[in-house]
Amino acid sequence: MKHYGGCLCGDVRYEVTGSFENFFLCHCSRCRRDTGSSHAANLFSRTATLRWLNGEENVVVFHLPETRHVRSFCGQCGSALPTMQTHGRETLLVVPAGSLETDVPIRPQGHILMGSRANWDMELEHVPAFEGLPG
Repeated sequence: MKHYGGCLCGDVRYEVTGSFENFFLCHCSRCRRDTGSSHAANLFSRTATLRWLNGEENVVVFHLPETRHVRSFCGQCGSALPTMQTHGRETLLVVPAGSLETDVPIRPQGHILMGSRANWDMELEHVPAFEGLPG
């Protein structure tokens, strides 16, 4: 299975070959800060491979010192991009779901680290929904 994605400005494009084992929505304070949203939506794979199709030289990797938190992004537009994370002997491909151009093949399996979610991140299903911009 092949998946394709890239950044907002189009400078960076990538291909993932293989399957995703997990899909989680992380509400920890680090993921909230680096996405600017209520949570990060990431796909995980221990077996899939990542290949940069173009713009690899524009990929910036930020590792928060003294933590396991790693984030890759486009140095031009700031869009989140896939990253390889190593924890001990395990290497994990982490793909921001929103960076994919192809359909995401699995549904989120859960919200994680809900104990540190934002105080406004509750009962969002009751907030009005609009098809376009509110007028």
